[in-house]
Amino acid sequence: VQLVESGGGLVQPGGSLRLSCAASGFTFSSYVMRWYRQAPGKERELVATITSAGDITNYLDSVKGRFTISRDNAKNTVYLQMNSLKPEDTAVYYCHSRFGGGYYWGQGTQVTVSS
Repeated sequence: VQLVESGGGLVQPGGSLRLSCAASGFTFSSYVMRWYRQAPGKERELVATITSAGDITNYLDSVKGRFTISRDNAKNTVYLQMNSLKPEDTAVYYCHSRFGGGYYWGQGTQVTVSS
């Protein structure tokens, strides 16, 4: 199982970024996918969840209306579109899935929101 995130970077407040997570080594279309984030000195928190078919999504309250999770099962990729970014969104963002008794994480991608 491999999850590889990309798309992070430095952005000004109010800006946008689109994170991608390319999955391999498992039947991607069968499983729920999640994005987590971890800011310095804080615990990792769940940001967004999407069902296997992509028909149901859930979000952390603080990102509702600004972030959108989506997936392309043909490309084995899950996305996180982040708009109206705030300094408090600064964190390492991780792609995650769990199945078969295992928990799988990507290496993370840094998002920094600063002027």
